[in-house]
This record gives sequence, structure tokens and C-alpha cells, in this order.
Amino acid sequence: MKSHKKAETKAVKTALLSTVGNACLAIIKGVAGYFGNSYALIADAIESVSDIFSSLLILFGLRYASKPADKNHPYGHGRAEPLVTFMAVGFLIASAIVIAYQSIQNIQTPHELPKPFTLIVLGFIIIIKETFYRIVAKKSYETNSSSLKADAWHHRADAITSLTAFIGISIALIFGKGYETADDWAALVASVIIIYNAYHIFRPALGEIMDEHLYDDLIEDIRTISAKVEGVLGTEKCLVRKTGMKYHVDLHALVNSDITVKEGHDIAHKLKERLIKELPQVADVLIHIEPNECEI
Repeated sequence: MKSHKKAETKAVKTALLSTVGNACLAIIKGVAGYFGNSYALIADAIESVSDIFSSLLILFGLRYASKPADKNHPYGHGRAEPLVTFMAVGFLIASAIVIAYQSIQNIQTPHELPKPFTLIVLGFIIIIKETFYRIVAKKSYETNSSSLKADAWHHRADAITSLTAFIGISIALIFGKGYETADDWAALVASVIIIYNAYHIFRPALGEIMDEHLYDDLIEDIRTISAKVEGVLGTEKCLVRKTGMKYHVDLHALVNSDITVKEGHDIAHKLKERLIKELPQVADVLIHIEPNECEI
């Protein structure tokens, strides 16, 4: 339980860090884009504003998902996490549509070349965003949080869009007059990349909601640990579902067919305690005892 609480705290702190980081970068991008005549940077700022709302949603989702089980939610509130991820994806798609629309408008409208200093700003942003991606991705792995994983991809998407803006502005500055729209084309490409990344964020969250079979490594660990428990002769069916940062397991354990119901009950309790102790990411285990000579 302590390790679970520690994971929740770590996830919330990471989401808070993302929110603050996105707010600071949105301001930097917006100001630099406005004064530097770069719509690619302004587009980047729009995405960062979207990321602020996404991070706030994820922060709310993590806090709500960590609420303990109650009468109306016997499996806890963990499914709030992928639902919040869906909303975060919605923000990403909306920002991509806004960026694409404005890029097309700008391509059709003559305007000045971007200012050279915007390249320095973008270089700084690319480094910062990639660093954020690595930090948040690591924390998502440590806490087993799908919404933090989505937040990490937000940072990676931002780094990629900043890179496309860097390339577009470089082309415009190198080739000069006649290439002013290279910056806007870069923003248009960025919108496509954002939508592509939105799908990669959406897909795992959908799998979690649909109880998709994605946990072979955990099942292998469950079988290995079960084999070490006295009285357990083997395991058969093992089903795993993810709710938030925790897992719920349904396990069929084989025992000697000659033992009493009480002995089988005691073995099931020992097995459950051992699994939860050695696999802190497992919230609960429902064990069905099978006689060894029974075939399923």
C-alpha cells in the first residue's frame, strides 16, 4: 500500500511539473512568435496551451483515480485515468485542426520573413521539451500510469513540432524572399504530426478501457511466484485487467484434490498475500481453487 501511495504521489508531482512547464513555454513561444513574425512558433504556442489543459486534466484524473474503492466503485476509481487520457487526446486534435486551418490561411496571405532570433528560441524549446519527455516517460513507467505516458507523448509531439518549425524558419531565412511561407508549411506539417501522436496516445488508453490482453510479462511473473507457494501445484487461467496504476487479477490455482475445503482456502490466502507482497502494482487477486486431477 505504501509503494502504491508513493507511486500516486510521484505521478501527481510529475503532472504538476508538466503543467507549470507547459505554461512557461506557451508564453515564451507566443511572445517570440508574435515579435518574430513566425506562425510556426505561434502554432507551437497554441499546442502548448492545449497541453496546459491536458496536463490539468491528467492531474485531476490522477487524483480522482487514486481514490480508494467504495460501495459504488468496488474496483476503485482507476478507470478515470484512461477517460481523462481520451479528453487530453481531444485537446490535441482540436489544437491540430486550429493550427492546420491558420497555416493554410497564412500560406495564402503574403507576410514578412521570420526573425533570426526565433531559431535560438526554438533550439532552446526542443532541448527542454525532449528533456521533459524523457523525465515524464520515465515516471510513467515507474508509476504504471497511462495518463502520464500520454503526457510524455505530448512533450515529444511538442519537441517534434518545434523541430519542424526550426526547419521551416531556417529554409525561409536561408532562401529569403519567396520562401516566407516555409514557416507556415512547417506549422501545417506539425499539425499532421500532432494528430499522428494523438492516435498513439489514444490506442493504449482504449486497450485499457476494453480490458485488452496486454500483460504477458505480468502474467509470467504471477505464474512464477505462484509456483513457489506451498500447496500450489500449478496455475491455469490467469486474467489481468488494469485500473489506473493498479492491476486486478483472476487466477485459477491447482491444488491436491484430496485436501479439505479449509486447506484449499488457506492456500488461496497464502497465494494472494504472496502475490500482492511481491507485486505491489497488483491491487487484488481473485483466486479460484481447482483440484489437480480436474481438466478444464
